Amino acid sequence: MVATADIGRVAAELLQHAHNGCRVVELEGPQRVTPNSIADAFADLLGRSVKVEAVLRNRWEELFLSQGMKNPIPRIQMLDGFNEGWIEFENGEAGSRKGTVPLKAVLQTLIERAD
Repeated sequence: MVATADIGRVAAELLQHAHNGCRVVELEGPQRVTPNSIADAFADLLGRSVKVEAVLRNRWEELFLSQGMKNPIPRIQMLDGFNEGWIEFENGEAGSRKGTVPLKAVLQTLIERAD
């Protein structure tokens, strides 16, 4: 996961430099996160307990459709790829460019905009 501010900053930097041919830039946040670390960050920012609850895979399609998604299959395939480890940066975590915006800063902005 990566903050949109990091995506914009890196895109602007890349546009300022000439490059020939195809170029792949793998960008992720400053640290990798887990559902539990996201819940912990929300709990800290909200000042109350936040609990992660796993949704069984056989319920994903039904859930995504109920949330308004028209075709949940690509999202399910993506989640399967992350969960099974076959979606990964070419050179792993060590080979990716890191953003600078921490998770808690992104979540704080989301909370403030929701008020």
